[in-house]
Amino acid sequence: MKLWLDGQVIEEADARISPFDHGFLYGMGVFESFRTYDGFPFLIGDHIKRLQFALDEMNIETELSVQYVKRIIEELRMANGGEDGYFRLNVSAGERGIGLDPSPYTRPMLMLLQKTLTAHPSERHAQWLKLPRNSPETAVRLKSHHYFNNLAARREVPDAKTEGIFLTTDGVISEGLASNVYWVKDGTLYTPDETTGMLAGVTRKMVLALARTEGIPVREGRFTQADAEGASEWFVSNSIQEIVPITQFEERVFPDSGPVFSRLQHLYKKKTRLPVESVE
Repeated sequence: MKLWLDGQVIEEADARISPFDHGFLYGMGVFESFRTYDGFPFLIGDHIKRLQFALDEMNIETELSVQYVKRIIEELRMANGGEDGYFRLNVSAGERGIGLDPSPYTRPMLMLLQKTLTAHPSERHAQWLKLPRNSPETAVRLKSHHYFNNLAARREVPDAKTEGIFLTTDGVISEGLASNVYWVKDGTLYTPDETTGMLAGVTRKMVLALARTEGIPVREGRFTQADAEGASEWFVSNSIQEIVPITQFEERVFPDSGPVFSRLQHLYKKKTRLPVESVE
């Protein structure tokens, strides 16, 4: 696969990033992962909005427009044969000397990667993780280069079909290793809120909007394992795998087509056939 790096499409083997880039030295960088459907990057406006918020938090000075990002996605997609793909847009702070200089980063490095879309599990197993969800570096979690908490917790999970679910240090449900989590109890859809340290997912935003449109009661908040006992459905979401049911959570079995999950999955797939840039 070719990649797009600071203005040009190049072969992966030709890519070069400075060892003095603060994205490498100090983790000062952010990214977004998304996929295309018939060439259109679904919910790209919401992805760019979240990315821009993170850039502003990190004092990385750049403004990315939706139209510009769509153009470079199409440029890279066509250079790689024109197939739909899994894309990662990465903005790193750029070169600077060693040391904690708080001044703005004015020469960031922009990179776009493409990966072949592969079949993902149509259902998942889940387990509680022993390693707690770490606290965000700032008030809310950014989709940044600081990913060791996730990688370390991934060691607890036996295979890619199993999603690990984080709890906070005080036992509140937060998120999955690479997903937002939901459960249904007495007809109400529950999901953790941002105070749990979870990433405010773009797909999550769409899921909750669809649920409310359908008249499904939604509760966001801080919930413990005890609060989730008696759930009739569990599922997870992210931008690549979309919405996936949890069919076994440790010892308990759940349906792969519960009524709330099935309705939301159907509506989500309908949305992906449209050029939707943002959740209304």
